[in-house]
Amino acid sequence: MAGLALDGSNPDVSLLYDINGLAKDAPHWFDRVMEFVGEYGIIIGLGLVLLGAWWSVRKRPQDAPSAVAGLIWAPLAAGLALLANIPIREFVQRPRPFKDHQGLDVLVAGKTDFSFVSDHATLTMAIAVGVFMASRTYGAAAIGLALLEGFCRVYMGVHYPTDVIGGFALGTAVALLLAPLAMMLLTPLTTAIAGSRAGRLVRAGTSPTAGEAAEEDVPEFPGSRSSGSGSGGERRNKDLAA
Repeated sequence: MAGLALDGSNPDVSLLYDINGLAKDAPHWFDRVMEFVGEYGIIIGLGLVLLGAWWSVRKRPQDAPSAVAGLIWAPLAAGLALLANIPIREFVQRPRPFKDHQGLDVLVAGKTDFSFVSDHATLTMAIAVGVFMASRTYGAAAIGLALLEGFCRVYMGVHYPTDVIGGFALGTAVALLLAPLAMMLLTPLTTAIAGSRAGRLVRAGTSPTAGEAAEEDVPEFPGSRSSGSGSGGERRNKDLAA
């Protein structure tokens, strides 16, 4: 497994040299910017996107609790995906590309762990997919940031392109496959919060009163509304007759 992509004719290696070669031709200041963006900047950006998505979905009149639950799931999915990557890394044991290939411009020194799959790609795509399930607008922006993260990792010379693709696949799989269970557990929690004094965390505006919350949570059976209005009408007729 450790011998993956060692052949210079391999497209994985060729693409690595093509993308990392951009760093050699770029100004020094631009490489420093890419280093910060690839290590920390995009993760910070995803945090801001997640915050913006939360502020937006709170304004939905009906599905705010489920949407907020989806946004809570996004970072949780990223954490689980990173845990899942630990045995994958140990099984594949793929060295970093700069250890097997000469002439790479490595922007971040001190990377001694295994290369496959990329933790950064895994984390960012898991968050992006989670956000997309709650808000397509913010999710599209998050996916764009995740793709940029993958490019940065190859540009920096610390990952093969297939490391990034593997990370995207792992993050997406964890976020999607475990989402039904996560939503089943998280949605009742956010619904309860929506009806409490901390309701602004889930719904914009004032939180509903206990009576309003109960009315929202009770399903409306066929004829229930008409029967209620009928009994109210009967009471009004009796009052008029009296």
